[in-house]
Amino acid sequence: MASLKSYESNINNVNESYVDRIFLLGNTTFLVIVTIIVLLPLIYIVAASFSSAEAVIAGKVTLWPVDFSLLGYETIFEHKKVWTGFANSIFYTFFGTIFNVVMTIIAAYPLSRQDLVGRRFITFAFIFTMLFSGGLIPTYMVVRDLGLLNTRWAMILPTGIGPFNLLITITFFRTTIPPELIEAARIDGASDFRIFRSVILPLARPIIAVLALFYAVNTHWNTYFQALIYLKDQDLFPLQIVLREILIENSIDASMLIDIEDLVAREGLRDLLKFSLIVVASVPVMILYPFVQQHFIKGMTIGSVK
Repeated sequence: MASLKSYESNINNVNESYVDRIFLLGNTTFLVIVTIIVLLPLIYIVAASFSSAEAVIAGKVTLWPVDFSLLGYETIFEHKKVWTGFANSIFYTFFGTIFNVVMTIIAAYPLSRQDLVGRRFITFAFIFTMLFSGGLIPTYMVVRDLGLLNTRWAMILPTGIGPFNLLITITFFRTTIPPELIEAARIDGASDFRIFRSVILPLARPIIAVLALFYAVNTHWNTYFQALIYLKDQDLFPLQIVLREILIENSIDASMLIDIEDLVAREGLRDLLKFSLIVVASVPVMILYPFVQQHFIKGMTIGSVK
């Protein structure tokens, strides 16, 4: 025990070289600068969302709310269109992520097995779609001919498997699941389905967390282009379409101005709603991330090894 403590003490007392110190200082400084660059716009958006419309228009808001006000949030949550979009986004994200994760896992596990006939060709077929795609018009025609236009399925089925996520998952299975474990389960009489259910899935929790976060944020929650070209019924629009209308088209439904026309000008309310809606759209992802952070880091580290 004494020798172990002495060894640990010697490791902790190893003197860093001058070059190491310069590197650590430069690396720390760089990361701090990057962190500040990333955080400043976010802090400004949050501060502006809690400020008055007059302060936002006048440019008085920097990193702290000016004339604290919840008018932007009150206006958003009083509007039916925002609630409908929020509910639709939750629906698309929840069921779409489940569909994506299931499809990716059941495709990646067989492709990670060395005994699968034709696995190289199948894997190449997936990788090929990362480099070349059919294009927007052919994809639209496929969705149309399948009868998915203006339905909820148009937001879920076309996103089935992401090739990049599939490659990460295949690498995870190859580097994490030893073939001896599968052989041992097979010797015990387990079928392929039983091995997948009882052995593979419990060990795949880190990569499942990574896939869930990737698909939920990138494929569903933050997407708007699919809804823009596939959906016409406003009752099916996700929250990002509402956000797009305010941010890009600068359009506000007249019903939003009921009972507040005497308080702020139309232009001031529009700017205030931009920041408030950005915060509302970002909160669910920020709440979700801490629960999957541990598995996310582990899954990304193992799954990215080539």
